[in-house]
This record gives sequence, C-alpha cells and structure tokens, in this order.
Amino acid sequence: MTTATGTGTFTPRPGAAPLPRMIRAQAALETRMLLRNGEQLLLTVVIPTLLLVLFSTVRIIDTGAGEPVDFLAPGVLGLAVMSTAFTGQAIATGFERRYGVLKRLAVSPLPRWGLMTAKTCAVLVTEVLQIALLTVVALALGWSPHGNPLTVALLLVLGTAAFSGLGLLMAGTLKAEATLAAANLVFLLLLVGGGVIVPLAKFPAAAQQVLQFLPISALSDGLRTVLAHGAGLPWADLGILAVWAVLGLGAAAKFFRWE
Repeated sequence: MTTATGTGTFTPRPGAAPLPRMIRAQAALETRMLLRNGEQLLLTVVIPTLLLVLFSTVRIIDTGAGEPVDFLAPGVLGLAVMSTAFTGQAIATGFERRYGVLKRLAVSPLPRWGLMTAKTCAVLVTEVLQIALLTVVALALGWSPHGNPLTVALLLVLGTAAFSGLGLLMAGTLKAEATLAAANLVFLLLLVGGGVIVPLAKFPAAAQQVLQFLPISALSDGLRTVLAHGAGLPWADLGILAVWAVLGLGAAAKFFRWE
C-alpha cells in the first residue's frame, strides 16, 4: 500500500531570513549588549550626567553670561553622542574583532553593510535614551531650550555619522588594546578641548583656529547656537560635521579589517 503525500510537505526549507528581519534581530542584539555593559553605561550615561549636574550647580568654570546649564546642556548632548558613536563603538567593535566575532559574522547570511547598519541602529537607540535622560536632568536644573527640533536632530545625526566613521576606522585598523587606550584618550582630550564644558574662547586664538574644526566642537557649537540662541541652520557646523562623516565613513569602508 502506498501513501500519497504532498510534494515538499516534510521538506525543510533552509535559508536566510529576509534581510530586514536579520538587521532588526542583529540591531536588537547589539542594543542589548550595549545596555548590559557596565563600563559602557558608565561612559555613555553616568559621566555625561555627572558632568552636567556638577558644572551646572557649581561654578567651577566661567561659561559666560547666563545660566551655566544653558551653555553646558548642548555640549553634554554632543558629548553623549561622541561617547556612544565613537568611544563605546570603537572599543566594543575592536574587541569583537580581536575575539573573532566579526570574522564569524562576516560569513553569515547577514551582509557586512547589514552588520554596520545594525550597529548604527543600536547606537541611535542608545543615543535616544541618553538624550532623553540628559534632557530631563537639564530641564530639572533650569534649562530653557529654544530652536527647531528638526535642526537639532540633523546635527545629532550628522554628529553620529562622523563619530561612527572615526570609531569604526580606529576599531578596524588598530589592535583591541590600542583601540581601548586611544579611544579613551581621545574622549578625554575632546572633552577638555572640544568646547563641551570649557568655552573655546578660553583658549589662545591660535588654538581656537584648530579646535573649531574638530567634530565635537562643531557639534557642540551647532547645538548651542540652536538650543541656546534659537538660531536657524548653523551651516558652518553642519558642513564641518558632513566633511568628517564622509572622510570617516569612507576611510572605515576602505581600511576596515575584519580579522
């Protein structure tokens, strides 16, 4: 006796999931890894929050006329973007590369650009949480923001692209230990010299001519121009960030080594 069965009824269908689903799954995994890492949370959430509260309530540095929080809040928002998109991503990606995680992911059905997209989505989700927290803290300290939210969003996105490119370039070309040291050193140097908590006007004129072209300086200044003064599009700062984004992402795409 024979039993008729439909063609393919019990045949497995191996293959990759649809690309959007793979990217969403990887982005969710990357986000959970970022939020579960205590060191990353210290860098991306605790330090910017403490700096905002400390320098807004204690006049350690003369930030000029007005309330200190009006100067500090935009700069700390820029610092939050840098800490996540550059420092945190560089360190995490560097050690993933060292331990062979990227090498294994590179041979999975998820394309390399899909992996980078997932990492970028995780960075953006983390930044949204950071910005929401810092905004609440700043408002509680008496901050009165102005300006167009869309302009602020454009600055933050361009800043994220610029710092992501630089972070991936560092992680993809240096050893993990060197990336860890260099990323933290750059974070500290840009914190001091990037107009975050110390106005660029406090530096010598010759130094100002160089510091103003740093991505953190452009991001902080652009956010401050909009949020503190209610100005329109800060074209000069947007142009600087766009140049850094193109150069950083282009260099990362060309020189990034997966193992």
